[in-house]
Amino acid sequence: MSDAADPDSAAGRTPVRERLSALRREFHRYPEPAWREFHTTCKLVEEIEGIGVDDLFVGRDAMAPDERIAVPDDDELAEWREAARDRGADPDRLDRLDDCTGAVAVLDRGEGPTVALRVDIDGLIRAESTADDHVPAAEGFRSENEGVMHACGHDAHMTVGLAVLEAIKDSDFSGTFKVFFQPAEEKAGGARPMAKGPHIADVDYLFALHVGLNHPTGEVVAGMVEPLAVTSFDLEFRGESAHAGLAPNEGRNAMQALGTAIENAYAIPRHEDGATRMNIGKVAGGTASNIVAERVDAEAEVRGETTELMEYTRERFERAVRGAAEMHDCEVEITVEGQAPRADSDPELAGLVHEAASGHADVTDPIESAPFGASEDATFLMDAVQQNGGAAAYAIVGTDHPTGHHTATFDVDEATIPIAVDVLTDAVLAAFERDPLGRAGPDGSA
Repeated sequence: MSDAADPDSAAGRTPVRERLSALRREFHRYPEPAWREFHTTCKLVEEIEGIGVDDLFVGRDAMAPDERIAVPDDDELAEWREAARDRGADPDRLDRLDDCTGAVAVLDRGEGPTVALRVDIDGLIRAESTADDHVPAAEGFRSENEGVMHACGHDAHMTVGLAVLEAIKDSDFSGTFKVFFQPAEEKAGGARPMAKGPHIADVDYLFALHVGLNHPTGEVVAGMVEPLAVTSFDLEFRGESAHAGLAPNEGRNAMQALGTAIENAYAIPRHEDGATRMNIGKVAGGTASNIVAERVDAEAEVRGETTELMEYTRERFERAVRGAAEMHDCEVEITVEGQAPRADSDPELAGLVHEAASGHADVTDPIESAPFGASEDATFLMDAVQQNGGAAAYAIVGTDHPTGHHTATFDVDEATIPIAVDVLTDAVLAAFERDPLGRAGPDGSA
């Protein structure tokens, strides 16, 4: 769905840059988990329309919706849609989303490269602290969606994305600028449909952003490298119940199948080419101590230093799980719940971030690159751009956080937000001005 926003819509409106803290706090107050970001997307659309863009694609039109991973069932989506409506989401904007969240905003200034910024928008399913020394609780912007929290900084990411969009709109650039407001990062399920959608194919340069990650306020890592490729799974083992004392032989023990799967999966050989990881982190099931378990569920993941190493581990993990089920005369359903390949930042683009950070008065420590060590589905978008001959950079803008990411007392230092806006705006403009890979000449040709 394409919407050319009214260029006069921003008249009388306070610029995003002057509302950074308030806007971040509003996002923090209404977190929504993966694929349920209805209130969040409506607020983003409201802000984007206020800024004024040439095209705005929302929901299904922002991606390839059939490529979504870990989408809740229709009833749960409907429940979150109605909750967004009850919290005051604009009905017209809400109706445009259908069953899909997220947005892509586009500024088109004619010939020149296409530069993009990706920010993520979902919260985590975890309760937020009510402690007096937790700033969101003390200052009145703690989550109002009990059991859901912005515990990873995505509230700050969205705010930065909007402010950079506004700054680029007000600048003198030639080319096309896009901002991908991506859902479902925490489930590693939202980047793939955007990477396979219609809006990434022409992107020459892609920037992505994260705050914190144990880097303090004042540090900026220009280019993240060495993320682990990942696939996460839901496992459902199904057998047949029986009395564990009277007739255990009449049952088909799903618990035993899971136990064998766990033992065999942890025995997957390491690989000479690099690091691999495997973990079964959650199990649930069974009925009682005297009943042969007929169903057991588990959540698991595999990772690899490269996409190929992750696939090596994945293939053997699935074989171990299916073999364990067969051994104990059970069935197993393996569902992919998240996925991300490996993609490293390109030095040509990370160099622009480093240069922008080095010239910023509030950046005390500009760092050229640093290993990530975990996983991030922005790599789907990065890989798509790189496979098309473009370049990508994943920047980390440090922020003081009192406790670690994904904890109940996580918070961000709001002084980080204007730093991130300045550094990314300057890097984006430098990409337009210099076209570091030379992909677009003066006439727009490669």
